[in-house]
Amino acid sequence: MDLLAHLEAYVATAEEAGFSRAADRLGIAQPLLSRRVKTLEEHFGGALFDRSRRQIETTELGVLLLPYARDVLDRAQRLRQVARSARRSRVRPVGVPAHCDPAALARALRTGGEHGITLGMRELPPPERVSGLADGSLSYALVRTAPEQAALRVPLGLASAPVPDGTAPRRTLHLEELRPRRGRDARHAAVPPLLLLAEDQVPCFEDRLARAAARAGLPEERIRPAGAAATALAETLAGHALLLCAEPFARQHGAHWTPFADPALHRGYDVRAAPGRDGTAAVPHWLAALLAAALGAVPRRDGGPEPGTGRADAPARLAARG
Repeated sequence: MDLLAHLEAYVATAEEAGFSRAADRLGIAQPLLSRRVKTLEEHFGGALFDRSRRQIETTELGVLLLPYARDVLDRAQRLRQVARSARRSRVRPVGVPAHCDPAALARALRTGGEHGITLGMRELPPPERVSGLADGSLSYALVRTAPEQAALRVPLGLASAPVPDGTAPRRTLHLEELRPRRGRDARHAAVPPLLLLAEDQVPCFEDRLARAAARAGLPEERIRPAGAAATALAETLAGHALLLCAEPFARQHGAHWTPFADPALHRGYDVRAAPGRDGTAAVPHWLAALLAAALGAVPRRDGGPEPGTGRADAPARLAARG
């Protein structure tokens, strides 16, 4: 038995006080409506209408059950409306790195709503962002790639313990400067390890860093993967380690930060979309611009267009600025 259809027949008959008018209201034949009411009476074990008179009347049982039947139909209607709304505004998950700017991500969520798209931000490590696009669990993602080929570039450097007077000059860092010292004091000099956050524990970066470190004469064991970010920060702020990270992350926690001089050691990102049914994958310009802002990405030096920075894309530029 289709309970909802039978309840609709019952409620319409009670409100219209007649089978013919109820059938017209529902757009069905009267015999079908009568059968549905009869089946419902058998289901409840009692008559819902008194048919002995010229105009039918609702029985005591029918009056008692009527508000509950209306409630069931109202809830079913609301359920259908929610389902339709959910289909229209399906949440589109976006895979982002840890430590993105929350304010920029909030602007992306609001702008998505203005475009009729419900976004959901998911903080994931690099491999899971790639696999999420492949298996369809993500609609969009920031994917690590070589900085010279990437649409977005984030300067990477070393965070260290805060400078006491806070007046350290701005400069760039060459890996050669981290080589162990030679001489009588070298034996007693502490050599802090270089810690890699999970965001940089990807082959495209680790291999490049290892080659650069070898050229600079740094021992291989000097570079270590970090565990939890909080633990790595604690060791860094205590002066026991150096942490590879982006400037906003270091500044947020009060660490001193020095950028790498070699741009090949910076982070590179592309904003990618999961392939659609036709095999194409398009990222809205406004979303690319706002994700770039969330990363703290800098403009490309080759003069190529950045997401959301073309002259014809003024709305995206304004969105990135909030």
